[in-house]
Amino acid sequence: MKLSFIVKWKDNVEHEVTREDIIPYIGMSRVSSGEYVVTSFVRDHNHELEPPKSKHKLPSQRRILVAQATEVEMASRSGIRQKLIFELLSRQVGGRENVGCTAKDISNHLSSKRMKEMEEGEAYTMLHYFKSKQTENSSFFKDIQLDIDNQITNNFWADVKMVANYDHFGDVVYFDTTYRTNRNLRPFSPFVGFKHHRESVLFAAALLYDETTESFGWLFRTFLKVVCGKKPKTIFTDQDPATGKAISEVFLESYHRLCVWHLLQNALKNVNHAFKRSNSFAKELRSCIYECQYENDFINAWESLLERHNLHQNKWMQDFFKKKEKWALVYGRHSFSAGATTTQLSESFNGHFRLYMKPTFNILEFFRNFDRLLEDM
Repeated sequence: MKLSFIVKWKDNVEHEVTREDIIPYIGMSRVSSGEYVVTSFVRDHNHELEPPKSKHKLPSQRRILVAQATEVEMASRSGIRQKLIFELLSRQVGGRENVGCTAKDISNHLSSKRMKEMEEGEAYTMLHYFKSKQTENSSFFKDIQLDIDNQITNNFWADVKMVANYDHFGDVVYFDTTYRTNRNLRPFSPFVGFKHHRESVLFAAALLYDETTESFGWLFRTFLKVVCGKKPKTIFTDQDPATGKAISEVFLESYHRLCVWHLLQNALKNVNHAFKRSNSFAKELRSCIYECQYENDFINAWESLLERHNLHQNKWMQDFFKKKEKWALVYGRHSFSAGATTTQLSESFNGHFRLYMKPTFNILEFFRNFDRLLEDM
C-alpha cells in the first residue's frame, strides 16, 4: 500500500501524490494561511544517483544487524581495534559496500554499549566487579579507601593466585606508578616480581586517585594485610618522594632501592649540559653506579666525576648523592635483590599491559582486559 498526500499548487488546486512523487520536489513554501504549497516540481531525479557501491554510505541504507552487533562486541572485548573489526566484517561479506554500515556506525554502537553498561556509574561498576570476583572465589581480597565525603579515592585488590605467588617469590618487589590507565591519568600501581624462571608475576594491583604519601601509606599497609605481614627484602621504585616516605614508614625492614633507569633519565633532564659537553660523562656516571667494589672507591670516583665536569655546585647532583645508598651498587650488596638493579621488570610488565589497554577504556573495560592479561600470563 502506497502512502499518498494532498498537496496544493500555487494555483490553489489540490493534487494527490505518492511519497515517491514527493521525493523529487525541490521547492516548497509556507503561505500566510499557514499551509505549505509546492512551488516547483520535477518528476525525474534532478541529480546523479549514488552508484550501488556507495549506497551503504546513505543514512537510510545503514544499519547494524543483531548478528553483526554480537560479533562486533565480542571482537571489541577481545582487544581488537575498531578499524580491524570493520575490516573483518567487510572481508566476511566480500567488500565494505556489503557490510550494511560504516566504520563510524561500529564506533557509535560500541560507544552506546559502553555508556549503557556504565549507567550506574564508575563506582557501582567497580564494586560489582569486585563482588563478582568474591563470588567466584571467597579468598579474593579487595579494599577501598574513602575520603571524608565517603567518596572512593583508592582501591586495591589481589586474588588467591597473586597472594600465593607472593608467598613463593615475594623477596623482591617492583612497585611502579608510571603507567596511566586512561585520559584521566589515573595511576595503575602493580606490585610485580618474577618467578624462578625470570618470568613476570603479579602480586597485587591498585588504582590510585592521587600520589600522596597518605595514599601510598594506605596502599602499602593494605598490601601487608593481605600477605599476612610478610615484607619484601628489597623493594624497587622510581624517585618519587611520596613513595619513598611511605616506604620508610611502612616497610621498615625492607631495603628501598631506586630504579637506576629512572635516575639516568632524570640525569639527562637535569644535567643535560654535562652529557652534551663530554662523551665520557655517561660512562663515568654508570661506573660510579655499577663498578665500584668498596665505598672509598665510590667516593673517590664520584669526586673525580664532579671535578672533571665542574658539577660541584650543581644542586641536582648534590641531592642525587644524598640518596646514594639507594642507587649505588656498592651499598646494595648486603641486601638480596635477585641480581636486579632497576625496575625494568615492572616497566616490562607495563609495556605488556599497554597491549591490552586503550586510553578510551572505561573502568569496566579496564577490568575485563586486566583479566585477559592475567589469563595470558
